[in-house]
Amino acid sequence: MQPIATTPILVDQVYRSLLGAIADCSLRPGQRILQAELATSLGVSRQPVSHALQLLKHQGLVQDSGRKGLEVTPVDPTQIRQLYEVRAALDALAAKLAAIRAAEKQISPDQLNRLDAALRSGRQLGADATLPALVAADVAFHQVLYDLSATPAIPETIAGQWPHLRRSMSAVLAAESYRRRAWAEHSEISRLILAGKADEAANAAYEHAEHAGRETERRLLQEIPLG
Repeated sequence: MQPIATTPILVDQVYRSLLGAIADCSLRPGQRILQAELATSLGVSRQPVSHALQLLKHQGLVQDSGRKGLEVTPVDPTQIRQLYEVRAALDALAAKLAAIRAAEKQISPDQLNRLDAALRSGRQLGADATLPALVAADVAFHQVLYDLSATPAIPETIAGQWPHLRRSMSAVLAAESYRRRAWAEHSEISRLILAGKADEAANAAYEHAEHAGRETERRLLQEIPLG
């Protein structure tokens, strides 16, 4: 984490920095939170750090630990699987709506370019890619999928859960075989959307997220390291 310059929105900047560190497992599940160290590393006073941590506590990303202490909330495999079940339904709806728009030729050239860029970025990540980069590419693809649906309620509904999902995604994306499968499935979902096959696209998106949830839960239960 890099030092943050003092601004009127300092608490929000600190919050976003800590949120990113938790999501990409720079701050690991179960890690004790030392406010003084965080304040020093970010180049701020302890007050904005304290306020930011309260926001993260409200989201369930940090929790009480001992007397007046906090720690990064451990990942709950069952909760993660349940979140993936919700995401599967939302992804299926997004894919269906996107395919309907494609059939009606309502998808813009800019949206097509972003979909192509997201697919190329993911496929080009090699074996030496960092886990944060792998997670970011995966999330970016799904964000484009939501954009293609032209239904803001979908990304708004799942937005608060992405930090929980992102820090669990490292468990499966660490496996190259899973990454190959995931991007093959992304490509197939995209193909079905662009072909205007709404029901098939919805089924493919649902099965993709459901499998990801089951596999993530399985690997978390095996205590595969995160990050």
